[in-house]
Amino acid sequence: MEGRPGYHPGDRLKLYLYGYLNRIRSSRALERETHRNVELMWLIKQLRPGHKTIADFRKVHSAALRGVCREFTKLCKEWELFGGELIAVDGSKFLAVNRRQRNFTSDKLKKLLKEADEQIERYLKDLEQQDAAAVNATEQTERLRQKLERLKERKAKQEAIQTEMIALGQTQISLTDPDSRYMVKGTDTIIGYNVQTAVDAKHKLIVAHEVTNDVIDQL
Repeated sequence: MEGRPGYHPGDRLKLYLYGYLNRIRSSRALERETHRNVELMWLIKQLRPGHKTIADFRKVHSAALRGVCREFTKLCKEWELFGGELIAVDGSKFLAVNRRQRNFTSDKLKKLLKEADEQIERYLKDLEQQDAAAVNATEQTERLRQKLERLKERKAKQEAIQTEMIALGQTQISLTDPDSRYMVKGTDTIIGYNVQTAVDAKHKLIVAHEVTNDVIDQL
């Protein structure tokens, strides 16, 4: 048996570009727009891809998307839309899908491991006291042992992350989105990317762009 035919790459590219032009970057938000936005319904012929399909398209075809950007730049050059006299370069911070809890820096890991050691020491002392009392303490002692085991498991995972970070020669690591980094955005901090763009002054068109995980702009 054959399943439903796949979405044409051209239609998915239209959806992606529509989201870019209208500042709709979330795959879930784009999915909602395909159900309510008449303009978008017309553009992609009433197709309604799910958010995972939208996200996978950007992930799997990232090289092809860069190729589209290169072809657009070539077209702008052919039409003489670039002045080539003045270029402005700036960086923007984009949020990744990685939660803060799944991002670890060297300092954060040192702090977490120190806290884990202190908690383990505290639980061990509590267990000693429970064993010394040895009166109606069985249930409470078992709870303490379970907490201690969970804490040891968590510490072991943190130590494994620290070992991997050292082996990779990195100062931080993200578990969900490995390339994302903890960085400052205005007065806030995010787990994300630093997108560097070069804009031509003539028509304010982007000449080149690069996504990096450097936490500060490099001139």
